[in-house]
Amino acid sequence: MGTGKTLVGKELAKGLKMSYLDTDKLIENREKMTKIWGGKLYTDYQEMLDKESLDAVYICLPPFAHTDQEILAVEKGINLFVEKPLALDLKNACQISKIIEESGVISSVGYLYRYSDIVNRAKEEVSQGKIALILGHYLCPMPSTRWWRNKNESGGQIVEQTTHIFDLARYLVGEVNTIYGQRSRGLMEDVENYSLDDASCINLHFQSGAVGSISSACTLKRGRDWGINLIGKGFRIDLLLSSHLLII
Repeated sequence: MGTGKTLVGKELAKGLKMSYLDTDKLIENREKMTKIWGGKLYTDYQEMLDKESLDAVYICLPPFAHTDQEILAVEKGINLFVEKPLALDLKNACQISKIIEESGVISSVGYLYRYSDIVNRAKEEVSQGKIALILGHYLCPMPSTRWWRNKNESGGQIVEQTTHIFDLARYLVGEVNTIYGQRSRGLMEDVENYSLDDASCINLHFQSGAVGSISSACTLKRGRDWGINLIGKGFRIDLLLSSHLLII
């Protein structure tokens, strides 16, 4: 999931037979990847799935590039890890989810914060007291990647970034009963290829009785900040995810 994880991945992959798909046509990048990881290189995922006997596959694609990769892997009984978001619309996401559940393969979507030590410490604290209010946010500058600015390709900030915060809200507090949202537009009209909401505010009512609000904005000039505040009777928990801090 990016070059920063290559050394970690290399250690985890020791002892495994590797095959991987490279969708980048730059020869230099392909050769570099082969030297780091070893294994066999493919440029066609269907060919790789047909020729190799795989225990698991990592599907690490931008949102718009997800087509039938997950379904083909599941049909062959291959366990899979999928980079989020799974799909750009609810219908496709539900279809893929149903196929995976019925197949019995092991699967996971890349919501990495669920495995963070500070998040699981917060979950331990939450289990000892009822949450009344949750406040989440994801604030950042506009990413430079061209496809990210196009809602048809990225799904927008909620789908591509703030999805982490929504996932943690459900992980820590439980499922949601009702949802209501508002958005704002017009600040970023000078940005080329831009079709996103500038900011959004989503209000949530959880099955537990808790209420919450999750805000997003991609209008900053510099600096990034994302996290969750949990408020209960006599306590407050602040998860500062952008700086990996937990305040209780």
